[in-house]
Amino acid sequence: MRVFKSRKGEFMQRKLWWRLALPLVLVGAAVIFAFGMVGHLRAQSTSAADKPYVIEYYYKVKWGHADEFITLFRKNHYPVLKKQVEMGRLLKVSAVTPSFHMTEDSRWDYRVTIVFKSVAALNDGFDEKALIKQMYPDQDTYKKEEQRRFEILDAHWDLPVKDVELETR
Repeated sequence: MRVFKSRKGEFMQRKLWWRLALPLVLVGAAVIFAFGMVGHLRAQSTSAADKPYVIEYYYKVKWGHADEFITLFRKNHYPVLKKQVEMGRLLKVSAVTPSFHMTEDSRWDYRVTIVFKSVAALNDGFDEKALIKQMYPDQDTYKKEEQRRFEILDAHWDLPVKDVELETR
C-alpha cells in the first residue's frame, strides 16, 4: 500500500507542480513576446517616421483663370516651398496639369506634390509666416495676391499618399 500512496503522492506533486509552473511559463512567454513585439513595432515606427511623407495638393481653378492662378502660385507660394527644400524640411516640390480634359465633377487643373523629409517634418511647428515675412517685405501686396489666388479657385483639397508595394515577397 505504501508503494501505491507513494506513486499517488508523486503523481499529485507533479500535477501540483504543473498547475503552478504552467501559468508562470505562460506569463514568461507572454512577457518575452510582448517585449519582442514592442521592439519590433518601435523599429517599424522609427523607420516609418524617417521615411519621406508625400502630400498631393489639388487645385480646381475657375474657368478662364488657370494662367492667373499659376502665375500667382509661382510668384508667391513656390519660392516659399523652394526655400524649405533648401532648408532640408522638404525634399521635393513638383507640379503637373492634365493633358486632356475631364468631366467637370472630377476636374482639377493643377496638382502640386510636396515630399516632406518625414512625417515629423510635417508636424514640426515650422513657422512659415516668419519665413514669408522675411521673403516678402511688402506684406500688403503679398496678402492681396494670395487672397486673389484663392478667390479664383472653385475647389482645393489635400491628399496624403503612400506607396503601395507591388512586388511580392
